[in-house]
Order: sequence, then C-alpha cells, then structure tokens
Amino acid sequence: MTNKPFPAIFGTLVILAALAAPAGAAEGIDEKLQVCSSCHGEDGVPIDATMPIIWGQQEYFLVKQMHNYKSGERGNQIMSAMAKTFTVAELRPLAVYFSKKSWPARSSPAAAVPQPAGLAVCQICHQQNFVGGLPAPRLAGQNYEYLVEAMRAFAEGDRTNNADMVKLMEPLSAAERTAIARYLSSL
Repeated sequence: MTNKPFPAIFGTLVILAALAAPAGAAEGIDEKLQVCSSCHGEDGVPIDATMPIIWGQQEYFLVKQMHNYKSGERGNQIMSAMAKTFTVAELRPLAVYFSKKSWPARSSPAAAVPQPAGLAVCQICHQQNFVGGLPAPRLAGQNYEYLVEAMRAFAEGDRTNNADMVKLMEPLSAAERTAIARYLSSL
C-alpha cells in the first residue's frame, strides 16, 4: 500500500473548513454543499478517480450513503466527518440537490469494452443499462477506480452497508471484479 499524504492532508483541511462553519448559519445547506465540490468537483467530475461521481446519482442512494456515513455504518474518515456536519433533516435536500444535477459528460468517448458474463443479476437493482433507480445507484460511467475499490470492499467485508452486495461480490475473483468495473465505467 502506498502512502498518499496529499489526500489525507487535503481531506483534513476540507473537514476543518466544514466544521468551522457555524451549525445553524443563515446560509443554510447551500454553503455546506459548496464543500462537496472540493472533492467531487465543481463540474461533477471528482478531483480523484477513486472518488465517486455524485452529480445525477440516485436520490435514495445518496440519502442512504450519507446516513450510513453519519451513523458510522459506512466507514470513511473524510465522509464520516462531512456527514456529521449535516443534520438528518438536511440529508434529503442534499441528495435532491445532487440528484437533479446532470451526470457529467465524458471529455472523450470511452473505448468499447466487452460485457462480462453474469451481469444480468446486477440489472435487477441497478436497472437496464446500469443507470440506477430504486434501490440502487447508477454505475454506468462511474469512475473505474471507485468501482474496483467499492467491489473489493464489499467482497472482503470492509464495506457491509449493503448485505446483498456483500453476498454478490464475495464469490467473485479480483479479475472478475476488475472486468465488471472496466465494463461499467466504459458505459
């Protein structure tokens, strides 16, 4: 594992900036949402491919993830701290705000990637063409690096906030998960 001090330092600064804002400020949720673009991008393209695209993501999914970060059910030092700056009542407006944004357009078309076997089961939740819908997020066009890490975390039990995903990812090899991530990110 490589040591990446810049993301840790940058994340710490973002958290401190968010925590320094008064909790009941008149600016409301809009000011808090501006902090999100520090990592997730002002145009919806994250500054690092290991971060998910949240613009145009499913509202239900965004609410659930923020709630899971807030409660500690999903672990991520930066996101857990960020989620705690929002009240429970602010989680839905946050999710609505990002879900109404347009999914970011690609700067160049992705290379065609063959569809791996066994993805039909994924469409049950992630919908046709993997564009998401209740109950699952959009996967089509999501960052490859984020998808690989999310699937690894489910497979190895590091992420357990969705029992179905844990069951689906556990039997897959790292190579199978990589092929799935490559395909989904190319859509």
